[in-house]
Amino acid sequence: MEIKNATDSFAALSQGTRLEVFRLLVRHEPEGLPAGDIARQLSVPHNTMSAHLSVLSRAGWIVSRRQGRSIIYRASLRHMQQTINFLIHDCCAGHPDVCEPFWATFNECSINEGQE
Repeated sequence: MEIKNATDSFAALSQGTRLEVFRLLVRHEPEGLPAGDIARQLSVPHNTMSAHLSVLSRAGWIVSRRQGRSIIYRASLRHMQQTINFLIHDCCAGHPDVCEPFWATFNECSINEGQE
């Protein structure tokens, strides 16, 4: 991941509603949620939610697929993993002992994800 991609990713999550959307979609993995359900659960007008979903999608945090007349949104756990990897590798470069606690937590999450 390049710095430009990382800063774009962080910028997308730096707004409260978008962070709430991502957190909600992570909790609804792997089935995802339709846009209308996301808007209702977070009490956000549909047109405003559409704009937030577009920002998250362009930044790579969410993916979508058409299901009948609905668009189902899912969290991109791959993008989250790439972003975390970027931080750990970039910030800890040359000092692996500093990052050991982060790797342990990250590996624990990866193991749990594989079990679901």
